[in-house]
Amino acid sequence: MLSRRQTLLGLISLVGSTGLATAASPSQSLGYVLDLASTKVKFGFQLNGFWQNGTMPILRSQIALNPKRLATTRVSVSLDASAAKTGLIFATRAMTSPEVLNVEKFPTISFATRRVLLSAEGRLSNGAEMIGDLTLRGVTRPLSLAVALYRRPGSAVDDLSRLDFTLRGSLSRAAFGASGYAGLVGDRVRLDIHASLRQMT
Repeated sequence: MLSRRQTLLGLISLVGSTGLATAASPSQSLGYVLDLASTKVKFGFQLNGFWQNGTMPILRSQIALNPKRLATTRVSVSLDASAAKTGLIFATRAMTSPEVLNVEKFPTISFATRRVLLSAEGRLSNGAEMIGDLTLRGVTRPLSLAVALYRRPGSAVDDLSRLDFTLRGSLSRAAFGASGYAGLVGDRVRLDIHASLRQMT
């Protein structure tokens, strides 16, 4: 688990170091891919008033990231809704049923960035947002996620080969038509994504 100090130090080094200026020119975008083994897509929901957790695997992704122009960052990701799991078998079956995710008809969930709002310091942290479109059950709606980007702890100042970021937010499942079992399951769904990026060679 990264400490708050490690995260802040990583962010400062990523966007404010003189070493970074030589790593990428303003017109360059370093190519990155997700390290799926180190990336976790988690979600939370309330069942009978108690928060439960689940996971959902990533099918494919595209990432455009230029550390010198962070506002141009773009992420496109597709999730395998049919393989979503919770810690409870009956909850997983209900979640993937026609009344909620309806995975037989809509087996994937996708998110694509439209724009990025940097923090007051010009960083992808401390209030930065990634705003995009979420498509779930064939319904597309805007979604805003809090984003934080940082270097790996212990890496050199100019080493951008591995980066980590987090995306956090919440949504109304009813807004996407996934309103089944409303008497048992709350409407708000939390998203907590921890992703690891690896620079393409």
